[in-house]
Formats: sequence, C-alpha cells, structure tokens
Amino acid sequence: MPKRVVKAGVRKMHIRRGDRVKVIRGNFAGQEGTVLRVLRDENRVVVEGINLRKRHTRPSQKNPEGGILSFEAPIHASNVMLLDPGSGEPTRVRSSGEKKRERQRISVKSGNPIPKAET
Repeated sequence: MPKRVVKAGVRKMHIRRGDRVKVIRGNFAGQEGTVLRVLRDENRVVVEGINLRKRHTRPSQKNPEGGILSFEAPIHASNVMLLDPGSGEPTRVRSSGEKKRERQRISVKSGNPIPKAET
C-alpha cells in the first residue's frame, strides 16, 4: 500500500471523539453511531458499528486461537454529519465566541450549543 501524503499543519475537524454522527454517503448511509477515534492527518473518523471489516489471523501468543476478528475501519469525515443533541437530526456546525477558551460549537439547524462529549 502506498504511503498517504500528509500536508503540514493541523487539520480542523467538525467532529470530535464521542460525538453522535449519521453516515450520509456510502454503503452505510443512514446509520448512526458514536465516534471512537478521529484521524486528523487522514481526515477520517472511526464510528462505532459502522464500516465493519473482518481480519483473518493466525494463532499467536497474544491470540492463541487465531480466527476471524471484526473491527471498525475509518471512513472519510465528509461522509458523516453531526447529530443535533436536541432534535436528533443531522446538522452542520458553527462556532461562536471570539476567544479560544470561550469558543463553542453551535448547531446550524436549531441554534443550540453542542455540549462536549464525555469520554
């Protein structure tokens, strides 16, 4: 597999770990889940129960039985939308507050602030 080229600097993401999201594109469109990991360099997210893959493993000391392991593969961040905590509908996100410490995410659809996820 070729290495992915990553541009310098930190990418901004509209999604954080612990957020509830809905998949809007791809094979899993319409399904909802919680974000487990955010891969900023690759602009991808890992969502619980979405994009499940299977890996066949040989027996090893760590896994003496071997067998078939199931895991969640990352999907592109543009294929998911944040769910509004109040209404449960997909929404875009705006930020408010001029200082970094006061900044918070706001749902475009309802105008309500989106609380930080407890992780």
